[in-house]
Order: sequence, then C-alpha cells, then structure tokens
Amino acid sequence: MAGHTEAMGAAAAATTLDVKANASSPRSDLRLEDVYERCFDFVWRSARRMGVPEPSVDDVVQEVFVVAHRRLADFEGRSTVKTWLFGILLRVVSDYRRTQRRKGGLAPLPEVLEGDGSDCPAAAAEQRERVRLLHALLSELDDDKRAVFVLYEIEQLEMPEVADALSCPLQTAYSRLYAARKIVKRAVLAATEGGAR
Repeated sequence: MAGHTEAMGAAAAATTLDVKANASSPRSDLRLEDVYERCFDFVWRSARRMGVPEPSVDDVVQEVFVVAHRRLADFEGRSTVKTWLFGILLRVVSDYRRTQRRKGGLAPLPEVLEGDGSDCPAAAAEQRERVRLLHALLSELDDDKRAVFVLYEIEQLEMPEVADALSCPLQTAYSRLYAARKIVKRAVLAATEGGAR
C-alpha cells in the first residue's frame, strides 16, 4: 500500500512541479519531499556539471535543499521549480567555490565516473573518455556561459526557462549560449586535431 501512495504522490508532484503558478497565488501546495524526490537527480547532475568535484556534490546538493526548504514558502511560481532550484544551486556553488579558494584551491574534476553498468571494459573506457571530454569542455567556459550551456544543451530546458533560472534577459541567455557554443566548438576541434596527430 505504501508503494501505491508513493507513486500517487510522485504523480501529483510531477504535475505540480513542472507547471508555473499564477503570479498572483504563491505555491503553498508544494512539499519539500515532492520537490526533493522529483528534482534530486537534476540538482545532483547540475552540481557536477557546474564543476563541483564528486566528493563534494552531496554536501552542495544538501545545502541546495536546505535553502529550498527555508525559502519554499516564498516560492511565487513565476518560474518552474527546476529553474528556481537551479538559481539556488548557482548561489550555493558560488559560495562553495569561494570557500574552497579560501581553503587553498579547488580539486580538479575526476576524469572518471561510476561505470554505466556495462560489463564490457571497452564500453566502460569509452564512457569514461566521453565524461572526461565533457568535463574538459565545460571547464573551458566561465560560470555564466557554462550555466546556459548545461541548462540548454545538456538538460534541454527551453531558453525562457534558462533565462528565468539565471535571472537574465532572454537575449543575454541566447548571447551566452552562442558564445559558449563557439568556445566548445573550438575546444572540440583542438581536441580532435590533437588526438589525430
């Protein structure tokens, strides 16, 4: 019976978390448990893609949800919950980086992630190489361009949602995406030319 109740709660969360509220009525029907269940993976992936080293991701994600818990009553529904959480994530990641710099520097991103579940060593090696390349490409971008690129190209949010999440005008978001794509394209070309020699 508990599984059925959880599934119903998840279905209800799916409908309430992806829809914007009317600007005149705050989202008092949102529960942190639903937000957490529905958005945890998104926040975790986004933290990694924004350059948080894997050993610190859990702490950063926890802080995002602590802030979300404190501010949930203030959520006005002018954006989706996902974009609201990403805005919180950006501030938490910024604070994390500032703290790490004060402590003596940021750890480099690891070049491997957990296996993809494949028993094939060649497939696992190929997956690790793709992840390494993705992190290398993302590290070429400054925070503003990286955030737009991650949300639009990887998470596949619509550009108005990206602009909402980053609290920037729509044209600024498009401009950052254009600049990010140029940098990534240049880095891919350099990597493929370097690998072909």
